[in-house]
Amino acid sequence: MLKVTDVQKVFDSARGSYVALAGVSVEIKDGEFLCLLGPSGCGKSTLLNIMAGFEPVTAGRVDCDGKPVISAGQERVVAFQDAGAALFPWLTVEENIRFGLRVRKIPKTDWDGIVTKYLRMVDLDRHREKFPSELSGGMRQRLQIARALTVEPKILLMDEPFGALDAMTRRRMHSFLLELWQRTGKTIIFVTHDIAEAITLADRVAMMSVGPGSVITRLIDIDIARPREVTNPRFTELFNEIEHLLEPDLARSEAH
Repeated sequence: MLKVTDVQKVFDSARGSYVALAGVSVEIKDGEFLCLLGPSGCGKSTLLNIMAGFEPVTAGRVDCDGKPVISAGQERVVAFQDAGAALFPWLTVEENIRFGLRVRKIPKTDWDGIVTKYLRMVDLDRHREKFPSELSGGMRQRLQIARALTVEPKILLMDEPFGALDAMTRRRMHSFLLELWQRTGKTIIFVTHDIAEAITLADRVAMMSVGPGSVITRLIDIDIARPREVTNPRFTELFNEIEHLLEPDLARSEAH
């Protein structure tokens, strides 16, 4: 569904050029849950922005359903870490959802039913008159995801969306996201630097190296039935394997 082929990304500045990505290739299947995993500075967010169409490639290409990705499109939407910044603070919960329908140019006569559908999907129907500032962090993230889903994307791109949440809320959001993914069948590409989060969520984990010139070094199948528990011996085995593989990159990241 989404094919990244030998993607390179170079950023130019007054101080010179920086190679962020140096030949990244990966294919994401329809309906797959893929995690991009690596330490800070390894180019995960840069790659996600290229997949979204926010950033042009320096070389290589990205194709979605066989068509080149050269700009943002409704078939690919992004959920960011800071939901508070992504939402419109002057609009209520319901009005934030309606924004997605306006983007799709859905007839206004259909809005009420669609808004109710998505608010119920993310369990925010009772909070439709509140403003984002009146919601908890997890509720704001659910609202951001609901608004993204209203444009009926094929692919949901998520840039460390739960990184700012406390541990308990984060676990709840994992369960919520997995249930939503299984219900909708969307393709999800999820950026994280948390090994346990990647194992909990992903079908496959794409491990990225630290630059200059980051690449995907390995793709790991997560062969544990859902729901996944950290007490599962295979979970511990995979965690230790991935942690060991990441150690050289973590050392390079700290050195930078």
